[in-house]
Amino acid sequence: MNPNAPATKLELTLSAKNLKDRDVFSKSDPLCVIFEAFHSADAGLKYGERGRTECVKNCLNPEWNTKIILDYMFEERQRMKFEIYDIDSGSQALSHHDFLGRAECDLADIVASPFSTLTLPLKDLKQKGTITIHAEEVNEGQTESMRFIVYGRGLDKKDFFGKSDPFMNIYRPIADGTRQLVHRTEVIKRTLNPEWKPFNISVRALCQGDKNRDFIIETLDYDNDGGSRHDLIGITRATVNKLASGDIKELELINEKKKAKKGKKYKNSGILKFEVAKLEQEYTFLDFIHGGLELEFTVAVDFTASNGAVTVPNSLHFCNPHSSNEYQMAIKAVLEICQAYNKTKNFSAYGFGAQIPPTYAVSHLFPLNLNNPEVRGIEGVMQAYATSLRNTTLYGPTNFSPTINEAAKKAAYYPPGGGKYQILLIITDGVISDMQQTKNAIVMASTLPLSIIIVGVGDADFDKMDELDSDDQLLTANGRTAKRDIVQFVPFRKFFKRGGIVSPYEQERLQYLLAKEVLAEVPTQIVSFMKANNVVPRPPQRQQPDTMPMNPPGSPSYQTNGNQAPYPMNGNQQNGIYPNYAPANPPAYDEAMGPGVNMDQINVAFTNSVNVQASAPYF
Repeated sequence: MNPNAPATKLELTLSAKNLKDRDVFSKSDPLCVIFEAFHSADAGLKYGERGRTECVKNCLNPEWNTKIILDYMFEERQRMKFEIYDIDSGSQALSHHDFLGRAECDLADIVASPFSTLTLPLKDLKQKGTITIHAEEVNEGQTESMRFIVYGRGLDKKDFFGKSDPFMNIYRPIADGTRQLVHRTEVIKRTLNPEWKPFNISVRALCQGDKNRDFIIETLDYDNDGGSRHDLIGITRATVNKLASGDIKELELINEKKKAKKGKKYKNSGILKFEVAKLEQEYTFLDFIHGGLELEFTVAVDFTASNGAVTVPNSLHFCNPHSSNEYQMAIKAVLEICQAYNKTKNFSAYGFGAQIPPTYAVSHLFPLNLNNPEVRGIEGVMQAYATSLRNTTLYGPTNFSPTINEAAKKAAYYPPGGGKYQILLIITDGVISDMQQTKNAIVMASTLPLSIIIVGVGDADFDKMDELDSDDQLLTANGRTAKRDIVQFVPFRKFFKRGGIVSPYEQERLQYLLAKEVLAEVPTQIVSFMKANNVVPRPPQRQQPDTMPMNPPGSPSYQTNGNQAPYPMNGNQQNGIYPNYAPANPPAYDEAMGPGVNMDQINVAFTNSVNVQASAPYF
């Protein structure tokens, strides 16, 4: 994620209806207090006050004017509590006032509701009443950016034996006289006339939203000979408004030391030509959520033998009635946050790497409940997980590509326009056996509305997983480069040391830390996909019933009768509406299975695609 990106701020507006009248000679004088949960090391989850509205006199249906500003973080479960009191005195102590009711929800429940407005019944009183919370994103310049295409012309030659290697640093001046770097271009080697790649900077980062405020452009010669400083070519200043107006197309670079030395003979140290300098609308993750974007989720669980026999207490799959195992904690951590962004609350749940009934052939993709991959809610996923533990035999190997290809096929059938986005959660304990096929699958899927989260459990060597999580350099496979980074890998042991029973407080804390880590990049990945495909959010609207089939045609592991796709195929009937997508290394069932197949046929096809005897056992 961009470390310079500002946090998303939300403004909450509150109102209530049909409050209980606690005053004898007049109506109640209600005030609302807003609390947010935080994790305490000694006592688990606690609530801290985040703000209060004003008191509305003599009113049972208040519309409070005071706005509550909160930071919104997709990757955290932000639990909110709203308490309403009838104010009887000037005391700040809530215990001195009559309680009128409370309501609780997650902040995500509010932002994911139609029009970002949620009405909740008040609890703890016989006469209930309701509270309505509306969330609105605060625009502090983060929804606009400047698009730059900049060329240098006639830059000073700084290298003794050759031309300069110029790059640009762009800074925002700070009130204390310092400056903050907001963008650095790439280095262009051996030229005095560089042409840098196009780039965008948010108006918030560039000038704190003040379009008449100067920012600094510094051009330097890259020093790769071990020196600690790069050679300054020149500096100039500009404002967003001056550049965006088109009145300024060129700026002179000035080197004050060189100017002082040469005096009147000095002209400049080169020119920066602004081929493009224009304001663009920068849409945010919440813009797409408000426009009706639905997030869909697929969970895939590793059932290879390296997890250990499920009945043994040190097995990663051992289910203690008093404590969740790492797989269960990882599922809860991610889905408890993500479920708010899908109105159906349905998840696709798979297992891989086990021998499954009735033939007990090895399968690298099977419904977690051994019947249908679609389950209802987190409880449905947990029940399906328990079904697989009771009825399968752990085996192997650890193949990711069938699962990734399956999620990609589903994403490939999403309608155009940014209405749906798929998130795949893979939980695994071991080293990937089909690494090259997995890389191929990820590269091919990078063009689709899909993000992949991988959680490593146990103490295995996960070093090679970093190859898939390409934060520094985009993944390549078979001569092709991924269009964007869609993978986030986190080892659970980063937060958790195995051994003993995990208390409910500790489990809550671990799930919070894991979710914060693995989900942090998802909003950025979603926005990057939308931007790359020129998708703009729809206006906020009431969400309509989803008419898309839960299991898209062409998805072999749960084929419907008939082959007709539900949406226009743009000329490619086989690959869904994304014509450039085709599975890089399709699993055996892609070629062997036709319409109307069942899970037994699929498992036979998977068995035929691997040499089980030659590679067993998998420990």
